[in-house]
Amino acid sequence: MRVLNIPNTLTILRIVIIPAFVTAIVYNSYTYAFYLFVIAAITDMLDGMLARLADQKTPLGRFLDPLADKFLLVTSFILFAVYGWIPKWLAITVISRDLIVVIGWLVLSLLSHPVKIEPVILGKTAIALQLITLTYILMGISILTLPPLPRPFLLLTAAVTALSGLQYIVRGFRLTSAT
Repeated sequence: MRVLNIPNTLTILRIVIIPAFVTAIVYNSYTYAFYLFVIAAITDMLDGMLARLADQKTPLGRFLDPLADKFLLVTSFILFAVYGWIPKWLAITVISRDLIVVIGWLVLSLLSHPVKIEPVILGKTAIALQLITLTYILMGISILTLPPLPRPFLLLTAAVTALSGLQYIVRGFRLTSAT
């Protein structure tokens, strides 16, 4: 199986887009940033779908895809908090959850054996809410005049993010007690 297949190429493209996205934000090219973010989100959707449909799953793709997602989301939440577009507590919640999951995975891998982290519905829901939040804000500062996101939606995003982090922690403890 070829390592540089279409799904992996899309994942690498997403990673390459991140510095351009950051540059667009820093230089107030918000419309350009919005389109880059949308392209990155579409590549995220397509790479996994194509890998499954074309049976082109690779170890590189399994490693790079979640890494690309984390880089895009963490970078976005840091930037958006710094610019005051989202509350800092939301950025801290999202980044803390991702750090806990990644550090937990590393610890499990070092203590026992390589561990494959399977996504859970709550985790996928958290990421979907995070992407909706970021896309809505980018859309509002670039191409449309939108009201601020309602606080209940931000609280829902934070709550689902935190709960998914707790779910990964519980799964991690179960894995360590099983070995």
